[in-house]
Amino acid sequence: MIINDDLNAYHYPAISPHDVPLDAPPAQPTPTMSENLAQVRKDMIHRCTEAAQDFGHRLMFGMTTSLTLQSIPVPSHCALDLDVLHTVSSVKDKRLRTRRPSMQAHTWKPLVQADNVRINRHVYALDLIHTWAQLAPHVPLESLVSLGDSILHAQSITSSRSFRGSGGDHESVRQRFITTITSLPRFRAKPQCLLALNLIRTNVASPMESKSRMVLLKHGIPSPSTGYTVPDARFVSGATMTLDMAWPEYQMAVEYDGDHHRTDKAQWRRDQEKREWLRNRGWTVIIATGADVKDDVSTAEYAFNVARHLALRGATFDFSVLPRSIEEVAKQYRKSGSG
Repeated sequence: MIINDDLNAYHYPAISPHDVPLDAPPAQPTPTMSENLAQVRKDMIHRCTEAAQDFGHRLMFGMTTSLTLQSIPVPSHCALDLDVLHTVSSVKDKRLRTRRPSMQAHTWKPLVQADNVRINRHVYALDLIHTWAQLAPHVPLESLVSLGDSILHAQSITSSRSFRGSGGDHESVRQRFITTITSLPRFRAKPQCLLALNLIRTNVASPMESKSRMVLLKHGIPSPSTGYTVPDARFVSGATMTLDMAWPEYQMAVEYDGDHHRTDKAQWRRDQEKREWLRNRGWTVIIATGADVKDDVSTAEYAFNVARHLALRGATFDFSVLPRSIEEVAKQYRKSGSG
């Protein structure tokens, strides 16, 4: 590992990779992200259905409304009003005409090319890949990458179900995403989308996993395998063991734990079973939480800890104490062809 910039700029406490949460899980588990998304989706379907019935015809929804209707986390940094229902049409003449402050009409010319989704007989949602492109002018690049990860994850799950649980081909889902975006006619923020495509990955289960991965990339740490299935590793139940981020050639992994990993008893025990199995076979597993990515100092300490353990395992790379912008990282990956 080669370290750039002044190491004295930050203080790096010794953090053991073997630390695990010791709190006894409370009686009431924190709702998972999936449970929260399901409830928000239910509420959004109700709102959209009422709006369509008021207007007396079917409505197509895009932007953040489309994401919510399809159980995709809405980016935390978005310039749009998230309380507004966003409708979409292919041309201006077909836009919904309303003065209601709770609704906003948009135009998306490639709408007719999209695989749009029927929610119910009143409500339709713009295809997720098109929704991603439509939202690009309204979110920063890092949020666009995170959103792309979330959409790929959702589409990979759908693909797996289509393949009767065989897992499908996650890379083909990613390639379809890339092909759809690159083949679209010119649109606002298409260059931003093309840049983001270099960093989006499959098997990323949450925006916080995306964020924790991008922190590492900005500090020069090699891109990990996401949602990595550990060969021959199984729970007592027989299920395969996966890791949020892994560098398998170095037997090194990072797991991001949201609150439910601590508060849900079954999840907590599952985590301990997996990590104990891996550590007994020589893996280093670092646990990341929201506290590790909350500010510049925390992210630097987290990145250095990961870098240090990768270096101890024999990895060589240029570590940067001061993070690069995500734009710089994406351009580097585009130039190297590793996107």
